[in-house]
Amino acid sequence: MKDDDSDVLEQEETEKIEKRQLPAVTDSSDKETSVDLLYRYIRDIQRHPLLTPEEELSLTTEFAETQDPAIGYHLVAANLRLVVKIAMEYRSFTGQVLDLIQEGNIGLVQAVRRFDPLRGVRLSHYAQYWIRSYIIYYLLNNHRMVKLGTTQAQRKVFFNLRKERQRLKNMGFDPTAKLIAQNLSVPEDTVKEMMERMDQPDLYLDAPAGPEGKTTYLATMAGDSDPEAEVTAAHIGSRIKEKIQEFGDSLTSERDRLIWEKRLLSDDPITLQEIGEEFGVSRERARQIEERIKKRFKAFLKDELGDDFVQTQVLRD
Repeated sequence: MKDDDSDVLEQEETEKIEKRQLPAVTDSSDKETSVDLLYRYIRDIQRHPLLTPEEELSLTTEFAETQDPAIGYHLVAANLRLVVKIAMEYRSFTGQVLDLIQEGNIGLVQAVRRFDPLRGVRLSHYAQYWIRSYIIYYLLNNHRMVKLGTTQAQRKVFFNLRKERQRLKNMGFDPTAKLIAQNLSVPEDTVKEMMERMDQPDLYLDAPAGPEGKTTYLATMAGDSDPEAEVTAAHIGSRIKEKIQEFGDSLTSERDRLIWEKRLLSDDPITLQEIGEEFGVSRERARQIEERIKKRFKAFLKDELGDDFVQTQVLRD
């Protein structure tokens, strides 16, 4: 997401906030070390108390007027636990949870910089969209496992690997990469790569945390629950689903509906080549139609939900 206004000044303010000594996040290829670093990081950020609504309103109002880096740091530090909570939701896509937290922290800084206290909402409500956006953008650019459109073979393996493994086990076969590749008609290297990525262990919130294992990661997040935020998020999610359905119903062209349902909304999207062959157009023409539908959808959401909401959450260019 980009803001065309005052880019240079905004970059300078971001650097001022980011240069302050926020708790450092480092990573390691060793699983035990990585888990220990995550535990220590969560423990460190708990030193920063959460803000009451009154305190938050006072600080955000003052920061909007003065752009004081010290106030910006205070607001960022008080919401670091929110970043961890959201990053945990995407842990199944990568074994590097600390990387997700890093990206989420950048989104949090952006949210603090751009937050308008006159909106009448809590900073945490606004910030969660920026945090999710940066985490998702990072995953899409750095983890081929979630780049569903890279190649047809990778998409095929991604959506069928677990099912094919189980099928072979039920038949009494050892589900090796070679056998799976033969059954799915894809290269063996593609299967091996996807198996390595999908076999990385998840980090569960109820898992023991720390060397002695006397507490869990969920316990370390105690006090961060915000029923109002959860209700608001559920309401927003419901509205998005309604608008997606409304937009789909508004498409009258069979070609547009196919692209919308079978490519843009599908977990296993068809290729542009397949669309072109179906309707007798070139692959490039199919891509142009897809882009036109995306723009129409973005404009539709702007009209229905507001420009700021669309920029921070739904469509990231």
